[in-house]
Amino acid sequence: MRVYSIFQGFIVTVVEIDERGRMTVPKKLGLRKTRAVVIPAGSFFVTIPLPTIPQKEAEGWLHTDKERRELKDEAEKLAIQDAVKRAKRRQQL
Repeated sequence: MRVYSIFQGFIVTVVEIDERGRMTVPKKLGLRKTRAVVIPAGSFFVTIPLPTIPQKEAEGWLHTDKERRELKDEAEKLAIQDAVKRAKRRQQL
């Protein structure tokens, strides 16, 4: 692992991508057995680790009467709409 720099408090590293498109994250980042969101941002990717129990993290600021399944369905529906909207704007659909 090579550390490029520390950018706004985050360690920026170089990772390897194998022939199957898999990324290997260095152990020193402490992301073992963690789920993360990988967002393509032009010529690079932004990786955001997800909390193990998101409900615990959000209970202080997210107040809702909806069940987890309802929230998940709504989020997936909105994500699909957003992806279609972006694809149309980029003339990919």
